[in-house]
Amino acid sequence: MEQYLTANRALWDEWTAIHEHSRFYDVEGFKQGGIRLRDYELAEIGDVSGKDLLHLQCHFGLDTLSFARLGAHPTGADFSAEAISLARSLATELDLQARFVCSDLYELPRELSGDFDIVYTSRGVLGWLPDICAWAEVVTHFLRPGGVFYITEKHPFGDVFDDEIPLKVNYDYFGGEQPQRFETQGSYADPDAHVEQPYEYGWWHPLSNIISALTSQGLRIDFLHEWPFCEWELAGLEHRPEDGTWRQPEGEPKLPLFFSLRATKP
Repeated sequence: MEQYLTANRALWDEWTAIHEHSRFYDVEGFKQGGIRLRDYELAEIGDVSGKDLLHLQCHFGLDTLSFARLGAHPTGADFSAEAISLARSLATELDLQARFVCSDLYELPRELSGDFDIVYTSRGVLGWLPDICAWAEVVTHFLRPGGVFYITEKHPFGDVFDDEIPLKVNYDYFGGEQPQRFETQGSYADPDAHVEQPYEYGWWHPLSNIISALTSQGLRIDFLHEWPFCEWELAGLEHRPEDGTWRQPEGEPKLPLFFSLRATKP
């Protein structure tokens, strides 16, 4: 798997510079105040003030720094050295107390000590991971007893559809050990950006595997919510500018396109 992970890391290093200046992330707007977390996330996670929080796959840390603005003591971790460098720079510039660690997710228990009240991850993270069971081990490793894990992510059901033909099934829901390879076309934040890394690699994980991986580590599932929207464009969906989501056209049957899950370590 190392060749795939190395290619993905190189891509995220390139994307960091693109994302820093993109309208999608609006870094200059973030510097003026506010948070990037969704209302439903905050409602489902609960009060984070005074709590130790670990953000896995944090990219360059805007969500991590949002938690700092809410009073948490956050640590962000990501495998991209460029992303972590930018995250640290932003934390210093904005005088926000947040720690950032550069590490492959699976190596993180060897790079970071301690445990946390909350482990958080969100939006477009699981598809970059080849081993969902090892991911769940890392999550559980960092949770202290009574701690909460929270994820919001694209529903695996939404991964079966073709990228261009509306709601045409084109991919196997159950995935497999080998990744899907896609030609890189800019970035999700800037499709027209020039990128040297030619390919990205992704792994599909059905919802049953995600839940089973967490429960096999002894975590208790508090809830699983399925949402009829996606946080980015999908062929056949309509953009709703009022909340920035993509949904089925009005009057069409609703589909599970995103989910959120919270689990507790006994």
